[in-house]
Amino acid sequence: MPTQSKFSIRKFQFAFLIAVLSVFIAFGLLYRTSSQGDMSETYPKGFRGGACTIESEMLIIGYSGYYLPEDYQSPDDLRSPHVPVQCGKIPEPASLNISIDLRYPESARDYSLALRLVKLEADEKENQREHPIMSVPARQHPSGVITVAFKLSELGQYILYLEGKNTENADLQVKIPMQVGLDWKNHLRNALSPLLKKD
Repeated sequence: MPTQSKFSIRKFQFAFLIAVLSVFIAFGLLYRTSSQGDMSETYPKGFRGGACTIESEMLIIGYSGYYLPEDYQSPDDLRSPHVPVQCGKIPEPASLNISIDLRYPESARDYSLALRLVKLEADEKENQREHPIMSVPARQHPSGVITVAFKLSELGQYILYLEGKNTENADLQVKIPMQVGLDWKNHLRNALSPLLKKD
């Protein structure tokens, strides 16, 4: 009898360990993070200090954004409250203000850089094609900061391209992906985030 009881306790401990590991793996997949807490794939450097960092071979940028819902009506005596966007996740169609910091190299302030916004659309064969929305002509940005405001009036996937040439006249491009409208993973993440915050 004691042997059977020990066996049941071991089974329970093993099942509990598997459950705990499964929860950690599920959160890792949901939040797409490594063990270091850095965002994987799209944002190699992660979300730090209120800005997302994106890295290409020749340029590292940080960007942050704020949106104002399309149907928001501002009272006359108050300023319009813009809501921060975390790494291109915009819950609904909105007016968007984006700030791009040219982080590395410092010589990026001398690059001639343009912005181009496109919406991704699927054709009959389910291939992605880009539909142009807006463009800003190339110029230098001596302050190291690029700001742009635009409206995203439809749900879907967008890409904001930062393109140009460096001081050696080599082409460069950085993609800033944006999603208007949240999927179930985003809603679950938002619902669980307050529970995971430390006081």
